[in-house]
Amino acid sequence: MSLSDPIGDMIARIKNAQSRSHKKVELPSSNFKVKIAEILKNEGFVKNFKVNSENNKNLLSLELKYHSGNPVINTFERVSKPGRRIFSSADGLPKINNGLGIAIVSTPKGVMTDLDARKQRVGGEIICKVF
Repeated sequence: MSLSDPIGDMIARIKNAQSRSHKKVELPSSNFKVKIAEILKNEGFVKNFKVNSENNKNLLSLELKYHSGNPVINTFERVSKPGRRIFSSADGLPKINNGLGIAIVSTPKGVMTDLDARKQRVGGEIICKVF
């Protein structure tokens, strides 16, 4: 089965797992999803992640993080979709929740947060926003 929006599927799986208070969520892995998982871990939105290889299929396993029984990720939204790509310059990158959240941006220098993209003065496709 092919997915038309694998990043949207990743976001939906994480949101569904958090709504049911699961500790872990597994999803098909790709290099792009691993980069997003690295950013989520570095920014403190998930505990940990690892890539498992079973039956010639790579699975990305995310350990979800909770604070006082509530998920740390309050809102996780896809911005740029396959049918409508959203690009922004370094100056036009949005501040998410007045700087409390992050936007994940795909730039020519790799996948990074909006803060890192502003520091490096590089724009790109706004993948999603998290807060």
